[in-house]
Amino acid sequence: MTIGFALLAALGNALNVITQHKASVSAPGRSSGWRLIGFLASNPLWLFGWIALAAAFVFQALALHSGQMSVVQPLLVTELVFALVLRRLWIHQAIRAVTWWAAVATCVGLALFLATSEPQGGRAFPASHAWLSASGATIGAAAFLTLLSRSGTPRRRAVLLACATAIMWALVATFIKTMTETLSQFGVGGMFAHWPVYALAASGAVTEVLEQATLHVGPLSVSQPFLVIVDPIMSIALSVWIFGEYFTENALRLAVGSASFVIMSAAVAVLTKTAPASMSASQLRAKLTRTSFATAPELPRLNCRARRAAAPMDLHSAIAQNLRCQPESLGR
Repeated sequence: MTIGFALLAALGNALNVITQHKASVSAPGRSSGWRLIGFLASNPLWLFGWIALAAAFVFQALALHSGQMSVVQPLLVTELVFALVLRRLWIHQAIRAVTWWAAVATCVGLALFLATSEPQGGRAFPASHAWLSASGATIGAAAFLTLLSRSGTPRRRAVLLACATAIMWALVATFIKTMTETLSQFGVGGMFAHWPVYALAASGAVTEVLEQATLHVGPLSVSQPFLVIVDPIMSIALSVWIFGEYFTENALRLAVGSASFVIMSAAVAVLTKTAPASMSASQLRAKLTRTSFATAPELPRLNCRARRAAAPMDLHSAIAQNLRCQPESLGR
């Protein structure tokens, strides 16, 4: 049940990414600001994206309530795979073979990690000292990385902010899990009498601001691998620190699980680097034609619209970036 809910959450996130991006790029050529917002608010596809996002949150909460955080958060990486499949079946994009192999390696590595490391245990209501120490360390690390990101090259700033954002998303997941426990024990009214729901709201708002800053300062091709990989790593650390989850004591199985997680992380990096840089099938064909004479690292140097679509994980932020970037003359 936990795995099913987590996979449904990943699918919901992927649907949100695809539908809201398709809606945003279908806006009239020079739409921006309030005119763009008005167009999107009347677009059924964009509204469906918000429904998918809400469903993803519910499924993630159900997964965290019924199972270990060290299982749920790594499974959310499959959002990238779902998004890739949707781009092929719905948008009819030509996906490179290396990208498909990276998607397969991501799934295999994830499955082996969960099967061999055997995450288990956990407390529904952790001790106060565990919350204070873990939350303080997490927020402090994110704040330190954010301060470091105030200077340097765009790539360096993007990496530091992406790590800070991923660390905070892991903390948000701990608040989601605890909020579901208070909801199940005290009901809706009682939930608002306890702190987790307010911690979730505050941390979620701060993390969303951090993510928008990450998307703004540097290319998505640089920030997305860190956004995707650091989150489950930090989530596993917090699951052990706060909830007392643990893994198998068998050294060989732990070694295989650790190696599998490394393989999954490397595959995610390849997937995000080699996925089509644009959501438009026609643009992709033109780009594939040109890349027969160019190297893959040239792909991130695209215009504003293509950069917004560079990575499936973060396309739900395309709307916010659309407000900062004037549409260019690319075909849709």
